[in-house]
Amino acid sequence: MNKTSLKIAFAYIGVIVGAGLSSGQDLLQYFLSFGKIGLLGVALLGVLNIIFGRIMVTLGCYYRSDSHEEVFSEIAHPVITKIIDIVLAVGSFSMGFVMVSGAGSNLQQQFGIPSWLGSLVCSLLVIFVAFMDFEKITNVLGLFTPVMIVMILLIAAYTFIGKSYDFNELDVVAKTIEPAMGNLWISVIDYYALCAMTGVSMAFILGGSVVRIGVAEKGGTLGGILIGIIIMIASLSLFANIDMIKDTDMPMLAIVNNIHPVLAVIYALTIFALIFNTAFSLYYSIARRYSNNDVKKMRILMIAIVTAGYICSFGGFKQLIGIMYPILGLIGILLLVILMIGWVRERENIIFEKFLRRKMIHLSLKHQDPNRESTRKDEALFNKFGEISQADARGLKEDIHEFASKVIENTDDSKEYANSNLPVDDEKLKEAVKQQLENRKNEE
Repeated sequence: MNKTSLKIAFAYIGVIVGAGLSSGQDLLQYFLSFGKIGLLGVALLGVLNIIFGRIMVTLGCYYRSDSHEEVFSEIAHPVITKIIDIVLAVGSFSMGFVMVSGAGSNLQQQFGIPSWLGSLVCSLLVIFVAFMDFEKITNVLGLFTPVMIVMILLIAAYTFIGKSYDFNELDVVAKTIEPAMGNLWISVIDYYALCAMTGVSMAFILGGSVVRIGVAEKGGTLGGILIGIIIMIASLSLFANIDMIKDTDMPMLAIVNNIHPVLAVIYALTIFALIFNTAFSLYYSIARRYSNNDVKKMRILMIAIVTAGYICSFGGFKQLIGIMYPILGLIGILLLVILMIGWVRERENIIFEKFLRRKMIHLSLKHQDPNRESTRKDEALFNKFGEISQADARGLKEDIHEFASKVIENTDDSKEYANSNLPVDDEKLKEAVKQQLENRKNEE
């Protein structure tokens, strides 16, 4: 697995797994409140994460997007795009202050720190990280994901090794929890739509930071698979302990407190970090969208958005989830429909673009490798492919040259590397380029 794919996967998980999932509160209200059958809903949620994780990151890479607007303007009607743009901005801000509220609840439950202070610390950290460059931001977003995975595995081991449970009795207790939605299957769709609203803007940006479409596809898919595994293990552990944790704000944390106080401290800090990841991603995507690539303007917007979000976070974490999430999830269903339609419609073009970029990397490696001879024909072909590409030609060519330069620095034989890792059927690509040019000519 490519290191970049792993980085994208962990960053994507860090964006999606925020206050609700890492704390267990979302899983209680949306799924386990239906009893045993709620676990089937959790399994379906995992499948949706895999499908749409791949779609979102790949579309971001295909369009080399810097914000969600760049993608939706390509796959949706202008009126729909405008509606989605507004909905995502409002939704991201709303979910952002829910995350900040969750940060305060987390520190209050574990350490007795006033919730307003915990929320303030989270908000200040969001502003601080906004002043880093994007590569460092990506590293920060994925930093605590492995820790969370290990902690959830430990919780599962503690819950199930050497123990047995009467799932029928647990089913009765679980159904005393007030569900967020009246129907499990609607709850699954609504909740995943909410997850998509949380992650789509940052998923596009993560994909847009990568040159190779194949790497983006693997990163989004792996991220979705790991999220599916995480939420199923967490749900089973929560269900087994449902009588103990059903009334707590941070149910997963309550379980860890029963294992060992030191682990509880580690998990509380991990939850805080994941909450921060999601809050940062939500606020950052809004600031990035409306800053027009002006870094100074983006940082000013970030400070203003975070300040407003902190003020709104005083509504109470558990209460905010119960009120805000179902409404935003229903709106997010429109988002899922558009993403699926866009993906199906552009699927052939994405495959074409994948191999077009691979060939451009081949040509760039040949051009930069001192042991190989590049011709003017190669250079002309490289520039032609750049113009044909869906992405901005100048930016794509610069990034491909940079990628090729790193390959040459780290490999002994650039030709062998390209043939092994970036296979291209030249004849099929030639025919595809010809067809693509004819299609564009007909469209004009």
